[in-house]
Amino acid sequence: MFGLGMQELILILVVALIFIGPRKLPELARFLGKAMREFRRATDDIRQDLTIDTKEFNHSIPHESDKPRTPDTKPDTAAKAAPEKQPEKDTAQ
Repeated sequence: MFGLGMQELILILVVALIFIGPRKLPELARFLGKAMREFRRATDDIRQDLTIDTKEFNHSIPHESDKPRTPDTKPDTAAKAAPEKQPEKDTAQ
């Protein structure tokens, strides 16, 4: 837990008990627990919203395979395989 050992946690608890007092320490712990819970909820909500937004963004970008093909559209492989014929030059004048 945060890289703290048992001795460090006991020392922090004793110092908190001395400075805060035994009556207010449970209230402070309850407040910190609620604050941590709200912080986690907020970060989870933001993370979920960002995940949903990126999914919607990815679906809104048209991909090459999603484009509709029309009869005028030639596939790239056909264009490379069969080059267009050049008109013959008329050499007789």
